[in-house]
Order: sequence, then structure tokens, then C-alpha cells
Amino acid sequence: MTTNLTDYKHIAIDHRGVPIIAGSTLKVIDLVMAQIAYGWTPAEIHINNRDLSMSQIHSALAYYWEHREELYQAIQADLEFAQKMREKAGYSPFVTRLKAQGIR
Repeated sequence: MTTNLTDYKHIAIDHRGVPIIAGSTLKVIDLVMAQIAYGWTPAEIHINNRDLSMSQIHSALAYYWEHREELYQAIQADLEFAQKMREKAGYSPFVTRLKAQGIR
């Protein structure tokens, strides 16, 4: 996989134009989403991602804050895609049976 380095020591842009943590496949937005969802500090992110150094984590967070609007738009696009896929998939057979019984 080809990556291009950025001005941030540990951040690269992959072949799809997505910022990732260099030396890993973890997207910057995935790390940020975990921080937002769980309220994790950088140290807590490290505890839950032992393969990342604190320097990589801080670099990813700095990249996020410098590119917040662009990454926010990427997050919104991901959420919209997930919603469309949920709607397209419909209910599972199990949920359909529950609904038919008035349980859900």
C-alpha cells in the first residue's frame, strides 16, 4: 500500500486519500471517534491501542484539530453510508418475527 507522508511525523495519507497513523492501518478518524465515543484521554487511547505510541496518538489528535472540518465531513459521510446500508439491509428475519409477535 502506497502512502504519502504529511507534515505530521506519524500521519500518512493512504492511496484512497485517507489520513492514517503511519506504520498502521488505523485511520485518524477511527481514533478520534473512539475518543469522542468513550471520552478517552490520550493515555486511555494508548491503554486500548497498545500498538500505538503516545507520540502517534498525539500526532493523530493534532492532525484532527488542524483538519477538523475536513475530517468531520468524512465522519458524516461514513455515518450516512452506514444508515443507508442499514435501511437497504432491512430487518433480520429474527427481528421481523419479533415485530410480528408485537415484541419489538
